[in-house]
Amino acid sequence: MFTIYPQSLHPVKRGNPHPRWPSDSMRRSIVDLEVIIPAYNEATRIPHTLQQTIDFLAGQAWSSRIVVVDNGSVDETVAVVRRISRGQRGIVPVSVVGCARRGKGAAVRRGLLSGTSKFTGFFDADLATPLETLSKTMAHLSRGAAAVIASRHSPGSTFVRPQHLGRRVGGTAFRVLTRSKVKGIQDTQCGFKFFERDALTAAMVQCRSTGFAFDVELLLRLQNNGARIIELPVAWTDGAESTFRPFHDGVASFASVIQLQKATP
Repeated sequence: MFTIYPQSLHPVKRGNPHPRWPSDSMRRSIVDLEVIIPAYNEATRIPHTLQQTIDFLAGQAWSSRIVVVDNGSVDETVAVVRRISRGQRGIVPVSVVGCARRGKGAAVRRGLLSGTSKFTGFFDADLATPLETLSKTMAHLSRGAAAVIASRHSPGSTFVRPQHLGRRVGGTAFRVLTRSKVKGIQDTQCGFKFFERDALTAAMVQCRSTGFAFDVELLLRLQNNGARIIELPVAWTDGAESTFRPFHDGVASFASVIQLQKATP
């Protein structure tokens, strides 16, 4: 049995326009599935993302909650999500929690560990992976899979809108680098991953990465624990508004994985 205590929220530094709030996780009721959406300066895109997600989840047999993790946004992301949350009185509640540590890995970690639902996972705010993928995901998790991840490179996957050349080349090199670590997984970095709670918690207590190597280390820990990971081919759409910077972030990604290789057996 592992016990995880939610990350404390520290006062914001001077200049941040958003005061810290008590964690919504302390008031969240039990549901079957919590969907985590990490967000950094997503005030423009998040209303569409939330409405699409709410509409999809409302039609499913399982109970759900959406949890937006604000990763230090300096726009109106928090205010927009709270406004939508107050106006959402249906069967899919929306919560928002803060993450004081910067980086998508840290935000995802914060969201995953702040809940108590039997199943939980995350996807990116750009909805690059179709929401309908959740139906197959929940079916696999309900039948005993420990993790279900979307894949852009498994047989049967397609690119609705392909990445530009720089990201394709970088992605190929990254997959070659991680192949010896996470064996049998074609795509460690697709931003759509869902888990059974106990298997996730057992793996997360071993994870140290909070940056670009987070996904790789989490999958590696799951594999080392004997957890069954299902990789689903998807029709993936590259986000035109992606904040990923191929050179700057690509170098950081490679550095993170190389450091992970040195730190793990």
